[in-house]
Amino acid sequence: MAENKRDYYEVLGVQKNASDQEIKKAYRKLAKENHPDLNPGNKEAEARFKEINEAYEILSDGDKRSRYDQFGFAGVDPNYGAGGFGGGGFEGGFDFGDLGDIFGSFFGGGFGGGARTRNGPQRGESLRMGVTVSFEEAAFGCEREVTVERVEQCGTCKGTGAAPGTSPETCTACGGTGTVQQRRQTPMGVFATTGPCPKCGGKGKIVASPCKDCGGSGQVRKKKTIKISVPAGIDDGQIISLRGQGNAGKNGGPAGDLQIVVTVRPHQLFRREGTDVFCDAPITFTQAVLGGELEIPTIDGKVKYDIPEGTQTGSTFRLRGKGIPSVNGRGRGDQYVTVYIETPRNLNREQKEALKKFSETLKENNYKERKSFFDKFKK
Repeated sequence: MAENKRDYYEVLGVQKNASDQEIKKAYRKLAKENHPDLNPGNKEAEARFKEINEAYEILSDGDKRSRYDQFGFAGVDPNYGAGGFGGGGFEGGFDFGDLGDIFGSFFGGGFGGGARTRNGPQRGESLRMGVTVSFEEAAFGCEREVTVERVEQCGTCKGTGAAPGTSPETCTACGGTGTVQQRRQTPMGVFATTGPCPKCGGKGKIVASPCKDCGGSGQVRKKKTIKISVPAGIDDGQIISLRGQGNAGKNGGPAGDLQIVVTVRPHQLFRREGTDVFCDAPITFTQAVLGGELEIPTIDGKVKYDIPEGTQTGSTFRLRGKGIPSVNGRGRGDQYVTVYIETPRNLNREQKEALKKFSETLKENNYKERKSFFDKFKK
């Protein structure tokens, strides 16, 4: 594993004591900025997107984050630092399982449960990828097809790794346990350590006639197209988890999950906060003065709304039930429309004269806010 990995907190641009909400907010912002769909052909953005996802996967999980804070990359990736621990000569990196074996030889129980079962069922790795949907598709739900490259059980050998007509044999060196014990004479006495069996590599089985399709691993890499349902109300940065659609497990272990990170494209008119929708709408000077019926766009289509006379710029109106459906299916949010008065341009002489005559008919009490402003100024 490469030694030049950046600190996960540095990747997301947050402090080590950042809250879960701060980490989530930083991840959403960076994931959107570097999403491959928004940066086609940009290899640097693609690499940053993978780095951001890896950091979020660790820091968003309480257990993984705790191990990372305590042990660094070695706490969340057993293959990290291959070639030594603190400059020592532990081949393949320091293994906390070996530490358990050492403590087990002293105390009979071991550190973390003693020797590990290396040939037991292992859950497959979870995979993560992204999908982009429109604002409306996020609001009302949709279906998408994604193509994922994943590890699957070899269909020829049914995951055994042995050629058809043969089967794996129990390792004679370890008796099928996958581990062997070594005894060492030291000035302090005889010490016993347990490690993976060198003959079978810790698997407990030996494949004499490997399957040609998988090379004896019992697994093959394939591309799989999966149809996913994007639920109504999903928000930008949220994750759809498809159980068992990740990499296949080993030794009969379950498959990992496929996590779909949803990116919602920005809308030209609407913006979203939770299940509420916000938009700005221009009105004419006449509509503001006299009031009247205003046609307002919503995610359901256009609706009519009666604005009162004397409406001021910045006034906000509420359209109940015209927001985003709740992702749990319980009701919908509202839509808030903030109006602003558009000043007419390019008036002709006749229009200007009419406007001047109209202005001359107005009194000070026709301008409530203006009168209040200057009264405060006098005081």
